[in-house]
Amino acid sequence: MNSPLALLGGEPVITYTGPHFSWPPLDEKTTVAVVDQLHRGISIYDRSGVIERLEDELCEYHGVTHAVLTSSGTAALHSMYAACGLGPGDEVIVPAYTFFATVTPLLHLGSTPVLADCDESGNLDPKDLAQRITERTKAVVVTHMWGVPAAMPELKAIADEHGLMLLEDASHAHGANIDGQRVGTFGRAAAFSMNGPKPLSAGEGGFVLTDDDEVYYRVLLHGQYNKRCRNELPRDHALYDYAVTGMGLKFRIHPLAAAIALDQLDRLDHYLTGRAGTAAYLCERLSELPGVIVPELPLGVRASWYGLPLQYATNELDGLPVERFHEALLAEGCREVDRPGSTCPLSLLPLFQRPETLFPGYANTLSYSPGDFPNAEAIHRNTLKLPVWHREEDRPLADSYIDAFRKVTDNYRDLLG
Repeated sequence: MNSPLALLGGEPVITYTGPHFSWPPLDEKTTVAVVDQLHRGISIYDRSGVIERLEDELCEYHGVTHAVLTSSGTAALHSMYAACGLGPGDEVIVPAYTFFATVTPLLHLGSTPVLADCDESGNLDPKDLAQRITERTKAVVVTHMWGVPAAMPELKAIADEHGLMLLEDASHAHGANIDGQRVGTFGRAAAFSMNGPKPLSAGEGGFVLTDDDEVYYRVLLHGQYNKRCRNELPRDHALYDYAVTGMGLKFRIHPLAAAIALDQLDRLDHYLTGRAGTAAYLCERLSELPGVIVPELPLGVRASWYGLPLQYATNELDGLPVERFHEALLAEGCREVDRPGSTCPLSLLPLFQRPETLFPGYANTLSYSPGDFPNAEAIHRNTLKLPVWHREEDRPLADSYIDAFRKVTDNYRDLLG
């Protein structure tokens, strides 16, 4: 076959061999911040120095009372759940479509995660949430997939109506907001990741936000034992007796990671503005192509665009499988077009089908199966995720990706048969 498609022997659109996307942006200012902290100290046991500065700035940025830094987003989730009193016998409604670390800390606490399907945005569906509530439900956890805020007003209304705790996993969504209210401030507490590619990156790290003093004290006791607890828990508080040991876990962030995050936080809104411009540009151009469905944001919603999740519409390209479409894009040089793997409907993972192998206490408790959450599975199966560049000088590369998509959609019939 004489086809222009690179997968079939033609010339690829993109031949650039350097990185197509890297994160976070690091420069001399970052280097100075890290080296300065290296000389100041590489272990901080209390709330002082770069730890105090970063926590204070996170509180100011989000308009909350307390922030506690952690070693990872997973650790932040674990501490948040423990601090909110989730334990054996408690059902916690969680999104079926999320990264598994949203839910795995609940297994370590003995709580029962109850999966709920997603809406067309990929986020927790308020209608399905309402159907999952029982007398044992204690909390609802909301994820903001790929940095697109979930339907928080509706979700919060349901949680409030039933007297449930509302908790956020905002690991993808730093700086995203709904009508000016930042993600991470809608519920009793929120957990964020600052893992390498997140919009706010520390390399590795995370944090918990809350306005609740009791949650704050228990977050400290869960993973910040001894000096922080002795310094920050009131001496007349009933929990002060446990300040030295806490719960025996150490989830402190490394000071060098905190220095990177502090440097990045100062630039976050600038990055988000650039990403918003790129996302709008990509969506406008890609929406013209058959087989590609771009995300649409409701009025008043600002995403952080951790990634740009496109939906592949198989019915528009004569049944061409998404796998073949993706393969053709990769051949055209679109190295950063991703079909997410481990971020998937949890019902597809062995841990949520047969948890008793690793968690014996969950024998006969969880037994999810493929097909249980059709919306989540359809969205996952057809998601093609693009990076969202923030710099004007990256626009030519974004244009090349658009050209590659157009080339594949213009010649998709060559891929059939």
